[in-house]
Amino acid sequence: MMPGEHTRSVHTPDVPVPDQRPMGLPVYRTAAWAFGTADEYRDLLNGTRTGYSYSRIDNPTCDAFAQGVAALEGVNVEGPVHGQPFASGMAAISTVLMTLTRSGAHVVCPREVYGGTYGLLTTVLDRFGVETTFVDSTDLDAVRAALRPETTVVWGETIANPTMTVADLPGLAALAHEAGATFVVDSTFASPAICRPLEHGADIVVHSATKYIGGHSDVTGGVALGSPELMGRVRHDRIDLGGSLSPDDAFLLHRGLATLPLRVARQCASALAVATGLLDHPAVARVDHPGLTGHRDHGLAVKLFDEGRYGAVVTVTPRGGREASVALCDRLRLIRVATSLGGTHSLVSHVASTTHRQLDAAALAAAGIGAGAVRISVGLEDPEDLVADVVQALDTL
Repeated sequence: MMPGEHTRSVHTPDVPVPDQRPMGLPVYRTAAWAFGTADEYRDLLNGTRTGYSYSRIDNPTCDAFAQGVAALEGVNVEGPVHGQPFASGMAAISTVLMTLTRSGAHVVCPREVYGGTYGLLTTVLDRFGVETTFVDSTDLDAVRAALRPETTVVWGETIANPTMTVADLPGLAALAHEAGATFVVDSTFASPAICRPLEHGADIVVHSATKYIGGHSDVTGGVALGSPELMGRVRHDRIDLGGSLSPDDAFLLHRGLATLPLRVARQCASALAVATGLLDHPAVARVDHPGLTGHRDHGLAVKLFDEGRYGAVVTVTPRGGREASVALCDRLRLIRVATSLGGTHSLVSHVASTTHRQLDAAALAAAGIGAGAVRISVGLEDPEDLVADVVQALDTL
């Protein structure tokens, strides 16, 4: 008997599975997979069979993206490195922190930490009994003094946002491990094209993949990377918390990996040109970039970073405080006032009122973030044009 038209419309022929390897990453735009038997479904959910059941749990396109980043982060590391994909960088950060803490736990964190991480620690995890001590992470003695028996996490940022402080990854890793804590590094500002924290003792690395990994300001995502054991724990909590990456976004993020080293190398070179070009302008009070020989962490950056790559963000503090910094942002013609960073276009933001709005005046001061700090994320434009744009804006202050 021929099935009815509605049945035929729903039950179309099976999708062919080619023998040849596709050059583009297939997008598994499906929420669920069908099984041959009920026992097969049960065994997969119980972990005794491999495969896919539901895209909130796992999806092949998302796994391909996470393992692609793991391949970049995991060089020169003993043992396998696995990745877990997330819907955003904050989804990765929050899941990792929730995996590693519980009521009564303690976190040691840099004062100049990203505002979203600061907000998570102080307004969310704090409600559940997780305490955080914010320290000058460049002072290893201060980090050591902050450690407690209940410390479960030491947090770091490869390059801090927006002070461009470079973390002493080996030193922080040694302190964390002596205390029996997990060393987690947010390496968003570096990407694996500049530095790979797992090589320097980190246990887990997180990225907002929205930034350099995606690279085109058209997708949101995150990723966490580490040993199979740690990533198994993170995966368990990712499933329950629900911050899973969509396959379409995973496709775009995976595509960004192919050009990541090319883009980042150019952006870093251009950023150093911008930083150097602004140093002597009379309207500039301070320029922060690790590639500058006068930056306090330049030597550490030379030691830890790939040659010639010091990051693609320049923080400029004009004379005149907040009023001057906002005027600088508004008078730029080529560089755009926008959120995020790491894409093809150069972007600018006034730090205290945007990315670090969660920090009050005291917290900003403790983090070394001035009221007039302006963050420039350098894109792929010609560096001469970017310098000229900033200089013409500074000339009007």
